[in-house]
Amino acid sequence: MTNEPISTRNLDRDGHAELPWSRPRDLLATDTPGSDLTFFVGTVRPDGRPHSAGVGAIWVDDALYFVGGAGTRRSRNLAANPACSVSVRLRGIDLTMEGSAHRVDDPDTLERIAAVYRSGGWPAVVENGGFNASFMAPSAGPAPWHLYRLTLTRAIGVAGAEPYGATRWDF
Repeated sequence: MTNEPISTRNLDRDGHAELPWSRPRDLLATDTPGSDLTFFVGTVRPDGRPHSAGVGAIWVDDALYFVGGAGTRRSRNLAANPACSVSVRLRGIDLTMEGSAHRVDDPDTLERIAAVYRSGGWPAVVENGGFNASFMAPSAGPAPWHLYRLTLTRAIGVAGAEPYGATRWDF
């Protein structure tokens, strides 16, 4: 599946050219899960207040995946309202992605994503419709941990290295 933008907008005020979506997309593809990246998932509480949490995320087949324990605020928020944002600092570009995240429980997809997580050093195994492993962040709660897939609606990149620029991509 190809997730290419349907429109772009140059946000740069210093005359730099529009950035191609391939720049952050390719970094996501090559740097996850091997690099030490922290992604921050922003969700909306039932009362409208924001919630943010650091997660380990991976980019597989043109989509971003992340996990959350069933009882975590992140998972409870997503069950009620799938709207969310995910932010990360990549090599030379800060990226914020917006969209909706939905739980993935298809066994074949879970196995495929678990294999990618294992290749990066997290020993995820599929269990009870989610993941289990010998270790996880203390804030994750008990296993199984749900897998979520972000469906992109918008992304914004701000380059901190050449070529500089700032661009919004709408999907």
